[in-house]
Amino acid sequence: MRHTPHFLMTDVAEVRRLIAASPWATIVSHTDAGLVASHYPVLLDTTAGGDDEIVLVSHVGRPDEVAHELGQHEVLVVFQGPHGYVSPAWYPPEQFVPTWNHVTAHCWGTPEILSDDENFRVLGELVDHFEQRMPEPVSLDVDQETARRIALGTVGIRIRVTRFDARAKLSQNKAPEVVERIIAGLRGDGPYASPALGDEMARAHAVRVTGREAQGPRRRFRADAPAADRP
Repeated sequence: MRHTPHFLMTDVAEVRRLIAASPWATIVSHTDAGLVASHYPVLLDTTAGGDDEIVLVSHVGRPDEVAHELGQHEVLVVFQGPHGYVSPAWYPPEQFVPTWNHVTAHCWGTPEILSDDENFRVLGELVDHFEQRMPEPVSLDVDQETARRIALGTVGIRIRVTRFDARAKLSQNKAPEVVERIIAGLRGDGPYASPALGDEMARAHAVRVTGREAQGPRRRFRADAPAADRP
């Protein structure tokens, strides 16, 4: 991703929060046949690693494990949180260049292939994770025999993330009053409404203001700031 110093997200806890909130991920492999990309739900593995680590579990449908050459090399897993267009209509008149705000994490690691039993456990946790919001959650335990037979068409993976590159680009280079207008616009009913992005901005700026209060006034965006710091 583009190197934008004050948009960098380096806190492991924040990256874990993004993954937990946005589990639909893109898995990218550089194979002998070229680049391969697939899309699957990915969860944090609560049975491995500590709070200062990122360990992922997921599955792929056969024959994706062959296409990705899983276990033979590093893969890139991309998580995309809330994102959306930011119109200059929400800026002062002299600021007329729009931007796109987003929260994104790129995670790298080499997949470990799970046993059939562990894969079935992970699949069960995946179903339970999403079903918990339903009025009457459905579990794979309804018919384990059938579920296990279907599970044979999948390959479970665990990825211990060795490095990540994450961004929270949420108008940190704008004055507080401009940020408030952007949040209001995103939470409104206009063509570029995105309440989730508005909430993410509100959260990020509340933390930013609290964290800076003891350090003095907020740093403002300057017209001569480096290009990497601009929208």
